[in-house]
Amino acid sequence: MAGALTVPAPPAAPAARIVAALDGREDQITVLPVLSGAGPLALRRLRAGQRTGPAEVALVGAMAAPLGGDRIAVSVRVEAGARLRVTSVAATVSLPGPQPGPAWYDVELAVAAGAVLEWLPEPVVAAAGSHLLLTTRITLDAGARLRYREEQILGRRHDWTVHGVPGRLTSRLTVRQAGRLILDQQTDLGPGAPGWDGPAVLAGHRAAGQLLTVGLPCTAPSEECAALLALPGTDAHLLVAVAPDGLALRRLLTGPL
Repeated sequence: MAGALTVPAPPAAPAARIVAALDGREDQITVLPVLSGAGPLALRRLRAGQRTGPAEVALVGAMAAPLGGDRIAVSVRVEAGARLRVTSVAATVSLPGPQPGPAWYDVELAVAAGAVLEWLPEPVVAAAGSHLLLTTRITLDAGARLRYREEQILGRRHDWTVHGVPGRLTSRLTVRQAGRLILDQQTDLGPGAPGWDGPAVLAGHRAAGQLLTVGLPCTAPSEECAALLALPGTDAHLLVAVAPDGLALRRLLTGPL
């Protein structure tokens, strides 16, 4: 859609950090040498050091955030051969702050050769009066595998019944595979974004999302509101979808795990 916004961001935020790596033993178990929450984000270890399956971490909101003016950052690194799944315990709800202005949410994901990352958080919801600038940068070494799900919900039921409008979500996603840029995409949805509710964008829907897979299976649902695109990288696909609500969107984006 439109070009990247040039709203100046506040100083860099301390990042919640996750590092997953093999333990170096013969059984090659994934462990979490770094698991550090920061600001409004806490990290909960759900599974690590098991002989089968990936290590699992959940993002937990420790306070109401992001509010206007906040800057939240998350950094994830999966070392060679390790397997990590990241989820969240609840949706991220963007809220207006005491002062007008957007909030920032920065995500950095890096996956080494032979490693697997599944990034499967709950949706981001834009409450009325809020504006969230979400930036995700993904770096994949050759042979890295990825499943990345992004779901955006414009407004809560209360926002539509009382205010008649949702908040605004501006999202930028860039992906590099083996040093090559294979995806650079921005979406801008909600009041103030040009044409966001027109037939070429949401067409009256209130939820939008995508499932990016690299080296993992992805099957397109047989519905007009979803499309599966082949990216220029190696075994890289992007499933994009719009839906009337979050439940319908999840059904469209849920592929084999």
